[in-house]
Amino acid sequence: MARVHLPSMLRTYVGGDKVIELDGATLRTVLDGLRERSAGLERRLRDESGQLRRYVNFYVGDDECRTLAGQDTPVDAETEIMIIPSVAGG
Repeated sequence: MARVHLPSMLRTYVGGDKVIELDGATLRTVLDGLRERSAGLERRLRDESGQLRRYVNFYVGDDECRTLAGQDTPVDAETEIMIIPSVAGG
């Protein structure tokens, strides 16, 4: 199972879990599994058309998924996925 690491600002949508293990062959199928756990989390990760929100970075291993195959980036049981929303401030 792929391991999805969530930052503290998103953990409230999944009962406080820091890491969630999900099956999936691609980042898309892993995110679909997250959607099944929490529709509220889904709205923060993907837009209404299913595209990744531009202000959220999805690292598959050491690489941001947009530099790979986007949501079609392959994952396996050893894959670590980090979800990192951009933080604005001033």
